Amino acid sequence: MKWLDMPPVWLLGAILLAWAQARFYPAGLGFGGAWADFAGGLLVGGGLLLMLLAVAELRRHRTTIIPHNTPSALVQSGIYSRSRNPIYLGDLLVLAGLILRFDAVLALPLLPIFTWVIERRFILPEEDRMRRSYRTDFARYEKKVRRWV
Repeated sequence: MKWLDMPPVWLLGAILLAWAQARFYPAGLGFGGAWADFAGGLLVGGGLLLMLLAVAELRRHRTTIIPHNTPSALVQSGIYSRSRNPIYLGDLLVLAGLILRFDAVLALPLLPIFTWVIERRFILPEEDRMRRSYRTDFARYEKKVRRWV
């Protein structure tokens, strides 16, 4: 059951809700054709790229990618010099892009809900562990780099 409490599971759940809304209850609403497909594709691609860059940086530093584990290194280079949470930001971009691609207008509230869940369930506990493990280094990093962008 521990695997259920992982960000990709929450992302998949939100994606399935958006798809279901578009498929079973479109309510006659839409974003408007080709531009939404193009923008959605850009968001999904950008989100996947962010995740790939973040995972590569974590691997380069030989530290964990698992959210509930304490990392063995405080990664501040690469994409982590721009965002403290590039994987979660990538998740959000993928969700936004798929909402556009699915034409799921009524699923837009999933974006702030997903952000709230990810922040409360994963980001805040992760940052608390980092704060305890890397004290002054994390304090400097936290002042220098924003949580999202």
